[in-house]
Amino acid sequence: MSSAEPSPAAPSSAEPSPAAPSSAELTPPEAARWAARAGLPLPDDRHAAVAATADHIHAVVAVLRELDFGDTPPAAAYRAGKE
Repeated sequence: MSSAEPSPAAPSSAEPSPAAPSSAELTPPEAARWAARAGLPLPDDRHAAVAATADHIHAVVAVLRELDFGDTPPAAAYRAGKE
């Protein structure tokens, strides 16, 4: 492959890159677009369910990001049965 050829993973110039998900809720059409971009087949009847699931995951992660784990040791420091 010469340096002038695009890499296989590069998006085609004909298809615009979707914007990264924001803090706003993911819509079913956006879920379909992201699935297609990732190469995942997503039937039309699953768009709304996938968008709702992604929104729920985003909400849970947002709460976890707000937690202060300052004095919590890493998981590798835990030894089951030795308390």
